[in-house]
Amino acid sequence: MAYSTISKPSDYFNTKLYTGNSTDNHAITGVNFQPDLVWIKRRNQAANHNLFDAVRGATKTIKSNLTNAEATVADTLKSFDSDGFTLGDDATVGEVNPNTYTMASWNWLGANGTASNTDGSITSTVSANTTSGFSIVSYTGTGANATVGHGLGSVPKVVMVKTRSGTGNWINYHSSVGNTKYLSLNQTNSAGTTNQAWNDTSPTNQVFSLGNSSEVNGNGTTMIAYCFAEKKGYSKFGSYVGNASTNGTFIYTGFKPALVILKDSTSVSNWMIYDNKREGYNVDNDHLKINTSDAEGTSDDLDILSNGFKLRTSGNGENKANATFIYMAFAEEPLVANVSSSIPATAR
Repeated sequence: MAYSTISKPSDYFNTKLYTGNSTDNHAITGVNFQPDLVWIKRRNQAANHNLFDAVRGATKTIKSNLTNAEATVADTLKSFDSDGFTLGDDATVGEVNPNTYTMASWNWLGANGTASNTDGSITSTVSANTTSGFSIVSYTGTGANATVGHGLGSVPKVVMVKTRSGTGNWINYHSSVGNTKYLSLNQTNSAGTTNQAWNDTSPTNQVFSLGNSSEVNGNGTTMIAYCFAEKKGYSKFGSYVGNASTNGTFIYTGFKPALVILKDSTSVSNWMIYDNKREGYNVDNDHLKINTSDAEGTSDDLDILSNGFKLRTSGNGENKANATFIYMAFAEEPLVANVSSSIPATAR
């Protein structure tokens, strides 16, 4: 039996659901830590995704479904707090605190602080949690092949990059797709091939590499990157092949997932995101689409199990026959939490 390196995953990632109230200083508590990345989506009506992180600072939002540059909106997320975050009245855009609307937030712990990193040819500002394998990396592009320090001390399997000071697609590295290809978080496209994204070079335990694409390394352009390294019993990043059956593919993660993100890397398809709080029961685990503003869908797509997840749909977007899907998964509970405990996680 493989033991988890993290006995309580909710100390590092947690989904928090809440209802908006359109009032100032609306405190969202119960996250269990001070989050460094907060990703918010309205559930019961169409609205953009909004991502806030402590490296860029409160009130600064980027949207996973759009190419827009970073916007500073004072009445959105106002602060990152010891047990969650505080929202403004959201009168400007109505996407993070709209009155009576149900909301989902996905929260990750970084370092609760930043450090300058000179491991790469570009100096970066980093908030890195080496225990959970997550870092937020801010840097300014040069327009020439470069490397950027990520601060993890282990090799990231996923890197998501977005321009801050200009418009541009989200450019994503996933180890299952490889360093010659990329996926775009805001698009449905299959994996594209170019050396201008990652310079045909895989990340190391110190840096990730960049080509000269303006969407990852524009000269003088400020950028943000989210980096994820795999940690046993807490996170898993891999791929599976669909079978177009309601008795679908089973993906072993070694833990009970709290969050699953998946995308068909070989075909046009949406990015799907599931968590253990909406609705939280098999097979009724509702999806949102990262690349659209769509309201929450209610189709029965997958089971969340004690040791992984299993597809329960024949739909092309999740389980297309012979298609290769990439996934990201984070744990609710490890299969076995630590060497002093032999109590396994349970499915619902």
